[in-house]
Amino acid sequence: MAQVLEFKLPDLGEGLTEAEIVRWLVQVGDVVAVDQPVVEVETAKAMVEVPCPYGGVVTARFGEEGTELPVGAPLLTVAVGPAAPEEEAGGSGNVLVGYGTSEAPARRRRVRSGPGKAASDGQVVGSGQVAADGQVRHAAPGAGRLAPPAPVPAPADGPVPVISPLVRRLAREGGLDLRQLTGSGPDGLILRADVEGALRGRVAPAREAAEPVVRTAVTAPAGGGVRTPLKGVRGAVADKLSRSRREIPDATCWVDADATELMRARTAMNAAGSTKISLLALLARICTAALARFPELNSYVDTDAREVVQLDHVHLGFAAQTERGLVVPVVRDAHARDAESLTAEFARLTEAARAGTLRPGELTGGTFTLNNYGVFGVDGSTPIINHPEAAMLGVGRIVPKPWVHEGELAVRQVVQLSFTFDHRVCDGGTAGGFLRYVADCVEQPAVLLRTL
Repeated sequence: MAQVLEFKLPDLGEGLTEAEIVRWLVQVGDVVAVDQPVVEVETAKAMVEVPCPYGGVVTARFGEEGTELPVGAPLLTVAVGPAAPEEEAGGSGNVLVGYGTSEAPARRRRVRSGPGKAASDGQVVGSGQVAADGQVRHAAPGAGRLAPPAPVPAPADGPVPVISPLVRRLAREGGLDLRQLTGSGPDGLILRADVEGALRGRVAPAREAAEPVVRTAVTAPAGGGVRTPLKGVRGAVADKLSRSRREIPDATCWVDADATELMRARTAMNAAGSTKISLLALLARICTAALARFPELNSYVDTDAREVVQLDHVHLGFAAQTERGLVVPVVRDAHARDAESLTAEFARLTEAARAGTLRPGELTGGTFTLNNYGVFGVDGSTPIINHPEAAMLGVGRIVPKPWVHEGELAVRQVVQLSFTFDHRVCDGGTAGGFLRYVADCVEQPAVLLRTL
């Protein structure tokens, strides 16, 4: 007799607590192999394909495309035959790179096929429902949508139903006892929204007692409009930029530089070798050299300890515009790479960003960001620092402009460089020294030879 195993949304790492179903890759009744991708989900970090650790026949799917599920919620069920290898029943342990599966769930009652999609409590998303005896009974038209499970209070003793370390941290920082909460997730799982709602409810009465809150209704402009939910990548970017503006006292300085010699050097390098060096790679090489001279800018502020933490590795983020919004892939150990290696890694990460296949680990852990907004045809910008980093270098377009060169007016390739920095980390002298060194390297690439 076949065993029906339930596959739940695995922990995707990086503190992620939920994911949105973008596209199902299998249908009910399909035969899947171990580690075959079954669904494409979008998290706040990236779009990833989730492979199933079981091999067998898909008997149910949970959630339509566009539905947001918390970590630990059921994704699908698979009927595994009696002759299936033992390792299939136990899970392959390869759900996502770097993250494993838990042990196989307990044996479940076999769900017989029907015209709908079975849910974990026996309900069917579609035109029927499964009764306790396993028979499919059709529901009334329009009653096919899965109802949310009833909230389950946390036990008075024993383990608290929390998966995400982020949820625990929010509760700890807010002085909230998780055992007093009622989780709204599957099987009473406590979600981030539960903690945030409890914290808001706790402070709201005190605030209202102190001073009345005047709420003004928002009147939509005539003609209506289009509402775009701030979720997924766009929502994560919005949260991060808002936090940066709230927490970081940033300042910006800028300078124009003659990039004519840098462009000539790149042309000569490309003529001398088979591998074409990108301009972004040369700018990244200049950044890592500048950070070696001004290491305090490769740091972050630990607000709890009131300390500036200086880092010894440069993980260089770079802004990439995609159809899904702005993302910042990270080149690991950029300080240890040459121009060819940087060119190859920029190309790989850019292609993955546009395809939506970046792994969560490729979008986190940056220590400094390079923002080439010149590709949009603009000269300058005051970018928002990529929290919790301490600085960002912005590069405008390189265009022919009148320039005084060797005492005479000439047409040169000019670029505007902007540098935004956390004023808690350094003063203007350090920031100006960094930017001036970058400009000197742009104008005279031979300056880099001193640090090679």
